[in-house]
Amino acid sequence: MGIIGSTIKPFNATAFQAGKDFFEVTDEDVKGKWAVFFFYPADFTFVCPTELEDLGEQYAMLQKMDVEVYAVSTDTHFSHKAWHDTSEKIGKLNFPFLGDQNHVLATNFDVLREGAGLADRATFVVDPDGVIQIMEQTCEGVGRNANELARKIKAAQYVRANPGQVCPAAWEEGSDTLAPSLDLVGKI
Repeated sequence: MGIIGSTIKPFNATAFQAGKDFFEVTDEDVKGKWAVFFFYPADFTFVCPTELEDLGEQYAMLQKMDVEVYAVSTDTHFSHKAWHDTSEKIGKLNFPFLGDQNHVLATNFDVLREGAGLADRATFVVDPDGVIQIMEQTCEGVGRNANELARKIKAAQYVRANPGQVCPAAWEEGSDTLAPSLDLVGKI
């Protein structure tokens, strides 16, 4: 069964977030707003800080869109704090980092690398009902684009707020949408 359209499974993880004490995040905390689970292989690595910094540049806008971002790796919350305290790029970030050393989240989202204990590079967008609406997964050496992620979230929010409408390829906020019907078949 595909993961798109499925409801997130129960989890409990300890988070690190700049300026806060460690705190717990559960699947229940996610419900009621949009959420991004941004899995990456490990702290203190190479592509990961570039992706996380890129995502950090979109964080204020995502929060205005009622979206919370959770960076997730199989490291502990202590490792997340140490990375934040010692890396210039990571030290600028304000979203929560979830420790998944027991591999519950990576297993729940089916991104745990068998035998490696690391998460794949994957992004999941979860709607306010806890349903996974968007998923992106890339190979180890290919970083993601936070601008494109924000565009996809805007499209998902638009579709949710406007039943019967869909967003075509490369749709940008304010652009025309489509109302699927037999009249459109073969005309697009």
